[in-house]
Amino acid sequence: MSQQHILQISELTKKVRFILESELNTVWLTGEVSNFIAASSGHWYLSLKDAKSQVKCAMFKGSNRRVRLSTGSAPSNGQQVLVRAKVSLYEPRGDFQLIIEHMEDAGTGLLRQQYEQLKNKLNNQGIFDLSRKQQLPKNISCVGIVTSPTGAAVKDILTVLKRRNPNIKAIIYPSLVQGEYAQGDICHAIESANSRNECDALIVGRGGGSLEDLWPFNEESVVHAIYKSALPIISAVGHEIDTTLSDYVADLRAPTPSAAAELVSSDSSELLNQLLMFKQRLIKAQQNKLAYLGNEQSYLQHRLSQVHPEQQLQLQQQKADELSLRLKQAMKRNIEQVQTKPIQLSQRLLQQSPIKTIQLQQQKIDQNAHRITQAMHNSLQHNSEKFVHLIEQLQLVSPLATIARGYSVTRNSKNEVISKTAQVKIDEEISVQLSDGHINARVI
Repeated sequence: MSQQHILQISELTKKVRFILESELNTVWLTGEVSNFIAASSGHWYLSLKDAKSQVKCAMFKGSNRRVRLSTGSAPSNGQQVLVRAKVSLYEPRGDFQLIIEHMEDAGTGLLRQQYEQLKNKLNNQGIFDLSRKQQLPKNISCVGIVTSPTGAAVKDILTVLKRRNPNIKAIIYPSLVQGEYAQGDICHAIESANSRNECDALIVGRGGGSLEDLWPFNEESVVHAIYKSALPIISAVGHEIDTTLSDYVADLRAPTPSAAAELVSSDSSELLNQLLMFKQRLIKAQQNKLAYLGNEQSYLQHRLSQVHPEQQLQLQQQKADELSLRLKQAMKRNIEQVQTKPIQLSQRLLQQSPIKTIQLQQQKIDQNAHRITQAMHNSLQHNSEKFVHLIEQLQLVSPLATIARGYSVTRNSKNEVISKTAQVKIDEEISVQLSDGHINARVI
């Protein structure tokens, strides 16, 4: 442990950032925009994602002001874009991120990226090597034309051949030159011309168009068909500014179909071929030199960027943007809490309100009043039943009941019941109670 250098977190992130930026340098990638934020500083912050992963990105205002997309000057969430970016690390958080330098729509941009990738792949395979290219025959008596029989290209070629050398025989190998089935047609036409072996050279091409229109001549199958051809092939695709992979693999490239017809019909074709070959070799050497110098420049720029104040300023601006976003979020949460607090207090006040207590007590009073009324009713009914029962029992022992059966009750003047003769005297007044009244009498 004592012999090892213990890194600080800032040292580790700085080393990782240097490794990422020096090893990966610039990358092209395509993805879907999400979490897009245009900061007040003018910088853009977003994420690029596909079905499985996503990566955070930053595009500073010095770069994003040059962006021109189909949706406007700024991307929108869900939009597919193609970007050129530097792989980097945001040191304060240790987050892996991309610094985007260029952005465009993923449609045309993706085709251009595929074009460059396939070009590099085929170049590494040696398919474009100048050493394998064939020379055009000095005397061409028959030329094959692989193109659409109804297009403008075949008309231009035939017109030039007729004007420059009517003795040259032309054989048209019809083929589609646009659309998804064109690459199969072109390959079949080249193979057919080679198997029939009835012409001295082939012109493969069509008129100008967009990158999508010329794409069949960038297909790998077409490039391999031209590469395997025993007949020398002149590529004449599009206009002079259009360049396809067929141009690189062909034995000779003509800027237009008419120029291709001039090459096969001119006495100076060998000299032109040599000049074009030297031109291509010079261009290739220049491209290699420029690529080497570009790599050297990128390395030096990277070393310079480590101490360049602009990068430090961008880093501080990114920190400021992040703190600004966090402050806005905190203020938003605080406002939401302040807005919800009166509602919570109101709910608590309603819970402590005497109205609710009064309502509860009123309910209890109503319940007790109902219970008292019910109890009184039950007690009255019970007492009534008990009273009726007592009356019935009293009736059983009442002398009135006995009198009603034919008996009578005799009382003296003192209202005492006379049960013996000794209780009365002669001439004493007595009262006899019957069931329907009284009889007053005198004792004799």
